[in-house]
Amino acid sequence: MQSDRPAQQKILILGGTVEARELAETLVREGHDVTTSLAGRTIDPVQPEGSVRIGGFGGAEGLATYLREEGFDRLIDATHPFARRISENAIKASALSGIPLEQRLRPRWQKQPGDRWKAVATLDAAAEALPPGATVFLALGRQYLDAFSARHDCRFVIRMVDPPETPLAFSDHVLVLGKPASDPDREADLFSAHGITHLVCRNSGGPGGYAKIIAARRLALPVIMLERE
Repeated sequence: MQSDRPAQQKILILGGTVEARELAETLVREGHDVTTSLAGRTIDPVQPEGSVRIGGFGGAEGLATYLREEGFDRLIDATHPFARRISENAIKASALSGIPLEQRLRPRWQKQPGDRWKAVATLDAAAEALPPGATVFLALGRQYLDAFSARHDCRFVIRMVDPPETPLAFSDHVLVLGKPASDPDREADLFSAHGITHLVCRNSGGPGGYAKIIAARRLALPVIMLERE
């Protein structure tokens, strides 16, 4: 009797997202040889099923070389929607190596009744959109903060998964360590406790960070939304 189980493949997942972890678990369960590549930006990332590789590849050419030398059959880009460089490198590496690429991109969040979004295209535009005297919750990731440090007329509450290696260049800020809560009530309590007047975030999509969007809606907070290109 012929099995319906798919033939085993050696698969590289460019990960770091909840979706990538869930995909790795599914593919391992199906019997595939799965390696997930993580950028290494967090100190103690949640480990996906299968093998894990941490760190960069040295651009598209380095990724193509790794794919060929390790004998991968398939490449899956399940990175964060704003991780544009690695996604661009994945496309080039697939072309260079001949390894098929599958891209899994989260749909954008869509504005709902009660949302007070101001869409912006750049971090500089997001910083300029803040009114003087605002108390701002930055939910962006540490590599996206520099554009806001010159706004000495605002107070910032900055959420980071890991503590910064060097002091942040903000004249008035509070650091909140930890991952986003999945409960909108907890996010709303956090916003209220810090007197937040504005939320700045990226339109990442997916359920993982949506609780803060619901919380902002409930509190009628303006949201400066960095949209994707």
